[in-house]
Amino acid sequence: MNNENGGLVRNWTLSVQHVFAMFGATVLVPYLTGLDPSVALFTAGVGTLLFHFITGRKVPVFLGSSFAFIVGVQIVRDNFGLAYATGSLVAVGLVYVVMAALVRIVGVEKIQKFFPPIVTGPIIITIGLILTPVAISMASANWPVAIITMLAVVLTSILARGFCKLIPILVGIGVGYAAALAFGIVDFTAVREASWIALPAFMAPKFSFEAMKIMAPIAIVTIIEHIGDITTNGAVVGQNFLKDPGLSRTLLGDGLATAFAGLFGGPANTTYSENTGVLAVTKVYDPALLRGAAMIAIALSLVGKLGAFIQTVPTAVMGGVSFVLFGMIASIGVKTLVDSRPDLSNIRNSSVVFVILMLGIISLQGENNLAVIRLSQYASLSGLSLAAMVGILLNAVFEYAAPAGKSLPNRTEETAEAS
Repeated sequence: MNNENGGLVRNWTLSVQHVFAMFGATVLVPYLTGLDPSVALFTAGVGTLLFHFITGRKVPVFLGSSFAFIVGVQIVRDNFGLAYATGSLVAVGLVYVVMAALVRIVGVEKIQKFFPPIVTGPIIITIGLILTPVAISMASANWPVAIITMLAVVLTSILARGFCKLIPILVGIGVGYAAALAFGIVDFTAVREASWIALPAFMAPKFSFEAMKIMAPIAIVTIIEHIGDITTNGAVVGQNFLKDPGLSRTLLGDGLATAFAGLFGGPANTTYSENTGVLAVTKVYDPALLRGAAMIAIALSLVGKLGAFIQTVPTAVMGGVSFVLFGMIASIGVKTLVDSRPDLSNIRNSSVVFVILMLGIISLQGENNLAVIRLSQYASLSGLSLAAMVGILLNAVFEYAAPAGKSLPNRTEETAEAS
């Protein structure tokens, strides 16, 4: 691992911090779909390394289990079998590969025109807001423990010096874990029952065109989310990853990681906002740390007791941590918007901002609201995907009608000109 900013112990410790951030969500998806958690950890680790290789090791992201495909996997599993669900994920990965090729042909410059700060800022804010209910749900398992954990993370970030300032998430988890032990809510049963060494239960995929038709439309949604995640990651780091290494390469890396997971019986992969939140809190952006986290994930998939021990971290502890991580993402969105200094008294700009935010917030009511566009019986645009799509299109229309720097005419101006 890169020793540019410190020794091996320091860097591996920072990687462990990223492992804790991604672990809960990555193993939850297989539990909900019937897939093997150890396979999920293995394919997430290998998928992350594959992504970093394809993107020139420039983008500090971790690829974990995607929640977007849970319903699709459950439907295919119940109607065709679980092997057909993972086979369909191979097809999803190929959709990403095709989209990556189209982006490369069209050129990222043309695509970037659709993502000025007036669009990306609210999209990043929306990512943080949409994730907030997840943090609330986890924290509600034990609010005192969650609050203690959150305060430990925040105070460490503010008051700590030296190396401790770089690991506020680990410190928070440690303090929260101690509080959970005091409250008697830590269960070590899984550790006692887990084996020391065991290969993940890999599963060969099976393929059906009918099953693929259920899963493939979901890729349209996740591709839009991918653009939002890479934009957010770039905003945190201060680099334009859509340009370098390029959106075509990040899409290709994400797609091949998902295809790899499908071939081995794992869930679809996606870039994790939890790890982007860690970057925002620690301000340590070395992509090698994420590759270290990927290697640890692979090791956890092979050493049962280590993976089981991490699972003993109570949900409330991770809820307290998640409040900080998701809040930092929303704050980065605010900073992106403020730094661009848009004139929000101009209805052209304010419309784009409030439409994205309102659609994102409305989506928190669930699928049974008007802010849903059905793509098929099993796939729909809602939440971040819908907010991003409408915001991008609205800004593009405004840009065509009145390029940046010019205001759309309104009745007051027209009356003044007439008089």
